[in-house]
Amino acid sequence: MAKLIVADDHPLFRNALINAISNTFITKATIETDCFEATCQALEQHPDTDLLLLDLHMPGNCGFLGLIQLRKNHPTLPIVVISASDDTDVIRRVMSFGASAYVPKSAHPVEIGKALNAVMAGDIWLPEKYHHLLKPSQTHNADLDLAEKVAQLTNQQYKVLYYLTEGWLNKQIAYDLNISEATVKAHMTAIFRKLGVTNRTQVVIQAQRLQLETPADRDLARKGEDSSSAS
Repeated sequence: MAKLIVADDHPLFRNALINAISNTFITKATIETDCFEATCQALEQHPDTDLLLLDLHMPGNCGFLGLIQLRKNHPTLPIVVISASDDTDVIRRVMSFGASAYVPKSAHPVEIGKALNAVMAGDIWLPEKYHHLLKPSQTHNADLDLAEKVAQLTNQQYKVLYYLTEGWLNKQIAYDLNISEATVKAHMTAIFRKLGVTNRTQVVIQAQRLQLETPADRDLARKGEDSSSAS
């Protein structure tokens, strides 16, 4: 029996996933979280967690950045990424950044059970049609180098980096994290040094290489949804 954390911001999908898991996989406890920060807190409160099921698009996760941080903070914890994306580049990067499995949200419950059992047995799992993505590739060497740099950030520095990618001002970051602007600037200086950049714009450009989408992409998507709703 395994203790799981299911991290996804959509309650309906969390419930559906938990139901699917219960039909094919024996668990002793399942903890639900709806954002990256809550997931980190749950992992601290439950150090005996056997498996994390992670949604890449969850608030605060910032694409691959969250996965990289979790991999650094919990190096032995198997992480199963659950995503609606079938983009082969996303899947390849997820696996190269340390996930133990990638499970499409469209997967049949039996497939989900196979994935979890394989991971708990210490194996790497992908749907059969994506097995070729496990072969080494040189196309992501630069991203892996950047991932190693991001992994050097402290948890607080990661939060500051996340807010920078969202376009927040220093005073907004300071208010939300309950720290001074001077402390925010100190964190930014450390981030600059660790990522090998010299200014805020370069930080955002580097970080966006490890995002699934930029804030501008999300704004365009929202506008499209708003237009559809209005028509």
